[in-house]
Amino acid sequence: MAGSAETLLPLRFSTREVPVPSRRNALNELRAQGLLPLEPLPDCSPRVDLLKWRLPGAWILTGTFAGVRQGGGSDPSGPVDELFFGINVSGSSLAAQHGDEISIGDGDAVAIDPAAGAFTILRAAPARMIGVRIPASRVQAGAVGSGAIPPRLVPAGTAALQLLTSYLQGALTGSALSSAALADAVASHVAELITLSLDPIYAATPPASIRSVRAARLTAVKADIEMHLTDGSLTVAAVATRHRISARYLHKLFEDEEMTYSQFLLDRRLALAYRILRQPRSATRTISSIASDSGFGDLSYFNRTFRRRYGITPSGARQENPLGPDASTGGPE
Repeated sequence: MAGSAETLLPLRFSTREVPVPSRRNALNELRAQGLLPLEPLPDCSPRVDLLKWRLPGAWILTGTFAGVRQGGGSDPSGPVDELFFGINVSGSSLAAQHGDEISIGDGDAVAIDPAAGAFTILRAAPARMIGVRIPASRVQAGAVGSGAIPPRLVPAGTAALQLLTSYLQGALTGSALSSAALADAVASHVAELITLSLDPIYAATPPASIRSVRAARLTAVKADIEMHLTDGSLTVAAVATRHRISARYLHKLFEDEEMTYSQFLLDRRLALAYRILRQPRSATRTISSIASDSGFGDLSYFNRTFRRRYGITPSGARQENPLGPDASTGGPE
């Protein structure tokens, strides 16, 4: 499976598509089929909007939840020897297992060993979460100890957890899960970052040389660049400072993908300009204004690099059918 180019399609479910009176029954049916471990709370109208991926060696569930109780420890379709790691991206939740309870706040995470017995996570008020199930064997023994362990809280300020959260958010919204081969790398990075989050030695200062740490930092840097594409003065120094890393280390992160910071920035700015040019509402705008709003300060440089990238001039791109096959992808590859 790891070598396949097959696209991985997640299970999608949203109560927005289910009439309110039918939501409880819909969730109970999915739970009975072993598809979603969610139980509606009494006297509540459940609200759920989620995606669930099955990766090589990992299950990932992400979404928003309210009025439900998430269960675990007896999923026949999941790994037998597994660890559950749940991140509260926002909101609050309450985890319980054999009488042990842990309150989980914004940004916190909880690690639960299903070998210790069935567990539940109460999500009465709206909460956004990312839950990961991985074989316990993929988490190094030094991070969790031996034998069944009680629920364990990982505070929001833990550096390794912050890296894991940003990495997962980037992976789940980007193209990292577009094939089994890429998803296999994501699963490996996630397992390594969970290990670091649970390790008392490295949780606060994850080693910069570890591959999952580098992958997580690169994902965060790319997301930062995407958010600031229109800033014509976006520099390596500015991005590095925001992420508390050196400019040299940032350059090395891009070298891992055999590209440079400048190449990535140029590619994303050109893709942004391409999308704007093809929007009908931009038909009366000048090429120079579009170039400027895409982060280019030199019109001749923009025209030259745009033609080299797409094989047409900006004016030619504007004349293309905005409903064509490349309209949502940022241009031909």
